[in-house]
Order: sequence, then C-alpha cells, then structure tokens
Amino acid sequence: MGFGIGFGKVILFGEHFVVYGLPSIVSAIDKKTTALVEIGNGPGWSLEDRRPETPGYKKEKLEQQRESIAKILKAAGVDPLKTPIRIILGGDLVAASGIGASAASCVAIARALSDEFGLGYSDEKINEIAYEGERAYHGTPSGVDNTAATYGGLLWFVRGKPIERISIKQPVEIVMGNTGIVANTEAAVAGVRARKQKYTEKYDEIFREAERLAYSARKALIDYDLRKVGRLMDENHKLLQEIEVSCRELDFLVELARENGAYGAKMTGGGLGGNMVALTPGEDLQERVAKAIEKEGFEALRTRIGVVS
Repeated sequence: MGFGIGFGKVILFGEHFVVYGLPSIVSAIDKKTTALVEIGNGPGWSLEDRRPETPGYKKEKLEQQRESIAKILKAAGVDPLKTPIRIILGGDLVAASGIGASAASCVAIARALSDEFGLGYSDEKINEIAYEGERAYHGTPSGVDNTAATYGGLLWFVRGKPIERISIKQPVEIVMGNTGIVANTEAAVAGVRARKQKYTEKYDEIFREAERLAYSARKALIDYDLRKVGRLMDENHKLLQEIEVSCRELDFLVELARENGAYGAKMTGGGLGGNMVALTPGEDLQERVAKAIEKEGFEALRTRIGVVS
C-alpha cells in the first residue's frame, strides 16, 4: 500500500496577482491531506474520500476531482485499466476553499502512487504531477498551491521561477476563518482577467501596488516585524476588494479579527468565499480571535506559519 501527504496552505500575499507573474508569499500550515493507494479489484480506479469538509464541498468539486485524478494518473504514468487501484483520502486538513485542499490532495495522491509503484519520484516531479491535477480545478493554475503542498515551509513564489524559502525567527500563530462558502477559483480568476482587460489603467496601478506590498512583506517577515506584516496584510485585502474577489462574509470576518486584536487580516486564496487569515502572534491572541469567529457561527482553524517541514 502506497502512502503520501500534501500540506494545506495559506497565501499571505499575492493571490490572483501571482497568476500574472507577480510574487506571492505562501506558507504551508500544520494540517495535511493523506492518500493511500492500493491495488483494486476491478478495472479502473475507485476513490474513498474520508476528508473532513465544509458542507457541500466534496459534492460540488466531485467532477473536477474525477478529472483531476485522471490527469494525475496520466502524468504519473499509471494506467488503472492495466492495474486497477483504490485511492483513500484522509488527514486533518478540511476540504474547503482557500486552504489549498485540492492541491494537498493532488500532492498526496502523486506521492502515494510513487510509493505504491516504486517510481521514486522527486519532490520536483511530484510537484509537476500535482500541477497537472490542479488544472482540473483551476484551469491554468499559477502553481503556488501545489508548490506549497509539496515543499512545505514559508515560500517566496514567482510563477516560472525557482522557489525561494523565507526563514523567520520562529513560527507565528494565525487563525483561518471559514466562510462556509464553496468557491469557484476558476470563475474568480476569469472575472479578474475580464475586468483587467476592461479597466487596464486602474488594474495596472493595483497590480504595481500588489508587487510593492509583496517585497515589503518579505523584508518585514525576515526582520520579524510582525506589526508591519499585519499592516501590509490589511493593505493587501484592500487591493483584493478593489479587484472584486472578496465578499461580504470575508469582509465581515476580516473586520471581526481586527476588532479582536489581530495584527492584520485578509482574505486568502481565490476568494468569493472560502477562507480568510488573521495574524495572531501568541496563543492567547490566537484563541481570542478564533473564539470571536466561532461565536459568530463560523469555523476557525488555529494553525501557524513558518513551520519548517
């Protein structure tokens, strides 16, 4: 039986902008998806998905998931018609929007296939295979999610360039608040593209500011100036509002986190639902913000960034 894992992720800076070659900062979190692969009984492949989920997520994503697995198998060089397989997904990462759930599953499956069939694939190859799987969910993904899911840690990511690890003094507590809305990242990306073409001058200015923020945030993280990181997260959220990928629920949770002492907060991922992230150094602050979110009826994930995998 082959086994594999893929990390969940949080994008701290640069979601959507990363699609256009701008830098982003992404961190794996300490939640992951696991995959088991074993020889099946009949022709083809079968799936048992045991992941915890935002209600409706797995049903909503089922067709994309099926297409994704087919792409992963092809990229991995595994023919289930010749060798039937059974895939079992699990782990403690909630299947939800904005947390890298699809990428984590793609990476986990790719690793489990490599393990079961003795393929000996490197992380680089696993990442390539997972990217193919992500295409079923996102059309033409930037690659940031599967890269974080593969390598873990805190990363500086620019599409088409080698990843760079960002080292910080010590891990930092964060809270991720789940709107409960299953989002369509492909639709969100397409919407930004259409508006960018229509309002070119406005969007060019926003994108320049997003690039400036990313470089400032990188320095602030390295300097461990968490107050500045938080302020920059707030600014990043404003830009994401301007390109119309936030929503009422995300904005509510962002403001709620700030009111309860978060250093900064923003939506994370594709938007139009899914998750937000609040910077909450220290377990006391983390707990205060998480409880405030839960009191309003939303799910809160307590995790950390900057954990060395």
